[in-house]
Amino acid sequence: MPIKNICCLGAGYVGGPTCSVIALKCPEIKVTVVDLSKDRIAQWNSDKLPIYEPGLDDVVKSCRGKNLFFSSDITSAILEADLIFISVNTPTKAFGNGKGRAADLKYVEGAARIIADVSKSDKIVVEKSTVPVRAAESISNILIANQRPGVAYQILSNPEFLAEGSAINDLLYADRVLIGGEDTPAGRAAIEELSSVYQHWIPKTNIVTMNTWSSELSKLAANAMLAQRISSINSLSAVCEATGADVSEVARAVGLDSRIGSKFLQASVGFGGSCFQKDILNLVYICESLNLPEVAKYWQQVIDINEYQKTRFTTKIIESCFNTLSGKNICIFGFAFKKNTGDTRESPSIFVAKTLLDEGASIRIYDPKVEQNQIYEDLANSVICTPPEEWRPRVSVHSDPYSCSEGCHAIVICTEWDEFINLDYQKIYSEMMKPAYVFDGRKIVDHQALLKIGFHVQTIGMRL
Repeated sequence: MPIKNICCLGAGYVGGPTCSVIALKCPEIKVTVVDLSKDRIAQWNSDKLPIYEPGLDDVVKSCRGKNLFFSSDITSAILEADLIFISVNTPTKAFGNGKGRAADLKYVEGAARIIADVSKSDKIVVEKSTVPVRAAESISNILIANQRPGVAYQILSNPEFLAEGSAINDLLYADRVLIGGEDTPAGRAAIEELSSVYQHWIPKTNIVTMNTWSSELSKLAANAMLAQRISSINSLSAVCEATGADVSEVARAVGLDSRIGSKFLQASVGFGGSCFQKDILNLVYICESLNLPEVAKYWQQVIDINEYQKTRFTTKIIESCFNTLSGKNICIFGFAFKKNTGDTRESPSIFVAKTLLDEGASIRIYDPKVEQNQIYEDLANSVICTPPEEWRPRVSVHSDPYSCSEGCHAIVICTEWDEFINLDYQKIYSEMMKPAYVFDGRKIVDHQALLKIGFHVQTIGMRL
């Protein structure tokens, strides 16, 4: 039977956009996104969505109330659904066995138990959370252990490959859709039913089916390879600064090799986001669990280089400002981990801000899409050992870049927002303390033009 009702458990960065596009492309399917957070559901039903993603507003507004619904009534949504996506948070474990590396599947387990408690008919359950390794196995064990008479489940793995800032485009024009399941008649039938949903707009040749473990591991492997490229070019940026080479020229030359390509070869202050660090740490933990220490050390080094890059960048700021930031005002442009998103998870900006605060600086922050409350929450979590009364008075969040930079000793660019490229830096320079510094952690501004204005400029991977 064709899929008529889809439910998604989790209204976050994956579940919300994915199900919105499914609703757009499958008008005959009712899609309901549910979440335990009533505030988050209220935001999805408002004019201001809880996440920023180019194109998402238009998709949601065209489908919401027709065949796309956001609700906190989890029970009703599960009862109606033929197919259920599990798209909940899977953070890195903060304690216990695997602390700091293994994925914490408590929310996945909770979702599976709700499905088992509520379901009265057969369901296809699709694991789609950001870190899916072994999650499908966990879901299957819980559902089977709590199975009601006459209710059957098929568990599929369908990892997402969305880049924040381009998620809608990634969904509409996916390079590939992976679906993993059991090689049984029922398993193959479930794979075909999920495949038929995607075939409304994705060519069948782009839908790749495989066993569950291969599908789950493919997600980790893809993110690990991408993060590896960033860490590789960032490691070379240190060599460029020491020798006088330009990392952008090196990246361009290397990227012209068709075997390598140019993507993810842009040096910067470091990678962030919800996937790369978490997925690589999970891969490290899996390798350690499989008694593969050499492989674990290899992938751990990708993380270590990323931390080294952030430390190198902040050290450069401190040394350039006469080795003291006490009493100085530093302006930070950008708090999201990259442009076109308001997501701050693992953002290098948090590390930079914390380090500057530890050095005694007062910091001013401007980001066009990150809310003030989110910035303060991230800083509170990063300086958890320091009482708020000690650092909070030294942090201010601004609504425009000009007020943010006024009276500052230095500007630190941490996110590659396009608007930072075309600011009136002559005006900014005139209102700053002298000497005025710009530390470009994203290599986006015209360094020579800034030098002519009078700025002292430093960037990643080249001497100026």
